Amino acid sequence: MASPFLRMFTLSDELGFRVVPRSFSGVSFLTGPSRFALSSLGCLSVASPGELLVHLCGSDEWSAARARGEIRPPDGADFIHLSAPGQVHLPANRLFRGRDDLLLLHVEPALLDSPVRWEPGVPTDPEAMLFPHLYGRLPVRAVSRVTAYRPGSDGTFAPLDARGQGLP
Repeated sequence: MASPFLRMFTLSDELGFRVVPRSFSGVSFLTGPSRFALSSLGCLSVASPGELLVHLCGSDEWSAARARGEIRPPDGADFIHLSAPGQVHLPANRLFRGRDDLLLLHVEPALLDSPVRWEPGVPTDPEAMLFPHLYGRLPVRAVSRVTAYRPGSDGTFAPLDARGQGLP
């Protein structure tokens, strides 16, 4: 007998965009250009056309990516770490505290060829927070803007607003 608590469903629209929530694991994934967003409460909503994701990388990594046309998942990983602008300071402070060569790549989800899955981060992140992971390569053409992401005098990175701008 199937469990009444385990259900999978697919939400799609007439343009072929699909989101497949996986209620049994708390993970959702997108196929096709991203038009959906998962709120911090786990609610699914249609993403606004201007919504963006960001990727942190060093200036040397970005130079190499521009030369080859893409960023590849790191060795041993299946995905590239992305963040919503309001959460990028968490991995920046955890992994890159004090580095002054970081760049924020502003990524347009509609230009990605691979699926983005919203998944839990590390145990120290807020429990309901999910991070976008790109399961494939990040084409340079999907990067709409590159900005420097500098730490404050104490070596920590400040949060960003929804447009990827620094907050006071």
